[in-house]
Order: sequence, then C-alpha cells, then structure tokens
Amino acid sequence: MVFQKPPDGGWGWVIVVVSFFTQFLCYGSPLAVGVLYLEWLDAFGEGKGKTAWVGSLANGIGLLASPVCSICVSSFGARPIAIFSGFMVAGGLMMSSFAPNIYFLYLSYGIVVGLGCGLLYTATVTITCHYFDKRRGLALGLISTGSSVGLFIYAALQRELIDLYGLDGCLLIVGALSLNILACGSLMRPLESSDSPSPEKACVDKVSDQYFVYHEKEKTVEENISILEKGYIDEKCVNNVPDYKQDSILNKNVLTSINVNEKDTYKKKVVEQTNFCKQLAKRKWQLYLNYWEETVVLFKNKVFSALFVAILLFDIGGFPPSLLMEDVARSANISEDDYHVPLISIIGIMTAVGKLTLGILADFKWINTLYLYVSTLIMTGVALFAIPFAKSYLTLAMLSGILGFLTGNWSIFPYVTTKTVGIEKLTHAYGILMFFAGLGNSLGPPIVGWFYDWTQEYGTAFYFSGFCVLLGGFLLLLAALPCWNACTNQSSK
Repeated sequence: MVFQKPPDGGWGWVIVVVSFFTQFLCYGSPLAVGVLYLEWLDAFGEGKGKTAWVGSLANGIGLLASPVCSICVSSFGARPIAIFSGFMVAGGLMMSSFAPNIYFLYLSYGIVVGLGCGLLYTATVTITCHYFDKRRGLALGLISTGSSVGLFIYAALQRELIDLYGLDGCLLIVGALSLNILACGSLMRPLESSDSPSPEKACVDKVSDQYFVYHEKEKTVEENISILEKGYIDEKCVNNVPDYKQDSILNKNVLTSINVNEKDTYKKKVVEQTNFCKQLAKRKWQLYLNYWEETVVLFKNKVFSALFVAILLFDIGGFPPSLLMEDVARSANISEDDYHVPLISIIGIMTAVGKLTLGILADFKWINTLYLYVSTLIMTGVALFAIPFAKSYLTLAMLSGILGFLTGNWSIFPYVTTKTVGIEKLTHAYGILMFFAGLGNSLGPPIVGWFYDWTQEYGTAFYFSGFCVLLGGFLLLLAALPCWNACTNQSSK
C-alpha cells in the first residue's frame, strides 16, 4: 500500500480525537471491571479466584492475541477492523447481561470483549502512526489517556447504573454506549494514495488470473482426453470407411497430435509450478527459522531476558489492585458512606497522570529510562506490601493513587525496549514482551483470588503480589548494572 507523507496535523487531529474516544469506550468497562466483580461474586456465588478470571481475560486476551490483531489490521485496514470490533465489544457486553453462570461470562465478557479491545487498540495505534511522524509521541500519548479516563469515569458510571437498573441493565446500557465506536471507526479515513493499487490486491489479482488460466487448461485437457478416446475409436473403424472420408479422419488425427503436444506443454508448466511452490515453502520455512534464531539472539541479551521476566512478574502482581481494590475495601469493612470517589476511579485518573509525567521525564537526556522504569517497579512492590495494613478509605485511596501513577510506566516501556534491543529489533521484541504481559494480566487476578479463597484474607495475596513485582525489579536492576553501557552502545550502532 502506497501511503502519503504523514501530515502531522489536519485530519490527523480528528484521528487522535476518535482514537481517544474509541479507547475510552472500549476499555472503560474492562478496566473498571472491579465494580462488576463485586456484583458477580454476589450473583453467582463462586470463589474469588474463579470470578477474577472474567476481568483478567478481558484485559489479557487482547495482549495475548496481539500478533493476530496486527495481522488483521494490516490485511483489512484500521477502519473496517474498528467497526467490526465495535460490534464485538458492544455485543459481548450485551450478551453478558444474559449470562446464566460464570462460564458464560468467560466467553462473552472475557474473550469477546477482550479480543475486541485488542483489535481496537491495534487499529487506533496504527492509524495514528500513519498520520503522525514528528508529533507521533504526542499523538500516541493523547490517545493512550483515553483508557485511563475511561477507567475513571466508568467506575462511577457503572456503580450508578447498577444502583438504578441492576447489573443486567448496567451491562446493556454500557454495551449500547459502546456502539458509538462504530461512529468513531467510520471517521478513521485511511491515509493512502488512491491512484496506486495496493501490492496485496495486485498479487491477489495475479493469483486469480493464474488460477483462471490453469482452470481453463484443466478443462482443455479433459476435452483433449475425450477427443483422444474418440480418435482411437475412429481409428479402429477407419478401414471400414470409404476413401472419400479418410481425409477427414486424417485431419482429426492431426488435430489429436496437436492436442497431445499441448497436453505435454501443460504438464511441463504444472511441474514448473510445483517446483515454484516447493521453493516458496522452503523460503517460508527459512523465514520461520530466522524468526526463532532472532528470538534466541534476543534472549541471549541479559537485559532483555530480565525485562521479559520483569514485565511478566509486574503484570502478575501489579494488575490485581485495579480489579480487586473495591473488594479489598469491602473486606476491610469500610462503609460505602465513606466513599467519596471510587478507588478504581482514583487508579484511573492517576494512571493518566503517570503516563504523561513519566513520558515527559523519559524525554530528558540526563534521565536513564531503564533506571526510571526499575524505580517504578520497586516502588510498586513497596506499595503492594502496604495494602494489607490499610484499614481506612483514606489510606486505600492514597495507595490507589500511588499504584495508579506507577502503573503509568506503560508509557515508557517502548523507550526501555528500544534502548535494550535497538530500533531494528523493536517490533519483534515488543511483540514477545506484550504476549507475556498479557499472560501476566490473565494470571494475576485469579492467583490473588485463589490466595484469598485459601486464607480468607488479602494479606498473603498482596504480599505475594509485592514479592513478584520486587523480584522482577531487582532482577532487571542487577542485569542492567553491568551491561547497560554495552547495551546502549550496541543499540546505537
């Protein structure tokens, strides 16, 4: 596809606005699922670990399927995928209102809504990168705050809707609101030259033409075979035919020999085509081998290996508070009258602040982004250790704000990855890291919930979470100390 030069403005600002609202609408409910989590616990009477799978799947499945999401957006474009995914998110939310059990929610809310969010995230980031070059960092920072603002607003909105219309009515209304994604998606006009056909389309047309030619050849060969059979029968009877008819039979034999030659030519072309397919398969296999070789090379980098462990452990331990903080407050016997702002809303707004602040700090040359990221991990682990000691709304609100701000380290994670592996290997490395981040998102809340089901208190669960995050942070710090300068020099070459 031949793209025009990124305008860094113009219709690009419309893309930023609609991408912001797309992430706001699709991620609002899954990130604020902690409010729904309490209702599902009461409605289905299942354990906390089993119920936590709903929210963890909704937030983790999009990252786990990120390679598939990228292929879909590359193949069909951002606009069609955004519109299709809008139907997925809205349909999944509305289906969840009719859930008869927790297992139905795994499919409707966890997989359908989660996969739709993953597709929408990829579509919004891709279309924004097409429209911006010099201001790409600013544009991506603006659209990424949509999910955080959505978390802040949807936490209060869903609680209010549950009070007014019940859980089922809340999910129906939130699903209906998500249909506005269709309007946002329709405005994602692709930035491409309409005069130049895409290579993919040209390739498909070429393949179709080749298939048509060979299909016609197959038909011709079948006709030729029938002619040969007919000629053989006629040859048997040629001696019984008068002389004035033998000339016409000889003419038929000449035509038959021509058809035989044509059949041989077709066979040669089939052999050539078979050899071509074999060579293509060998090339594809070689590409797969190269991919795995590059993966092995990446993991030979000590900093990357530590970063892989750190992001997995961070998501296992650092994600559960956004899902379970409301239930932590209820378990601490904090009265709902003391709630001035939902704890999840505090996490959401402080995450937006953290993304912007940490992103600005990462642009300063005198700040080492890897050490900045490590410091956020260590402080997150300390904050998680403090949660079991919080017995009042004010203390939990302060810890929610701190955890939300530190969770904003997602904005500097691409910087850290680039510094570690270099810009040439960024796409490959980032895809691997995002897959394991999704795995951590999916496993974290159920593990914490199982700890509660086992001990009947959240203390042990958050000690485990804090230990995971601290372990990842210290491993990354130890790996970075001796190798950081060498890694930086290697990536700059």
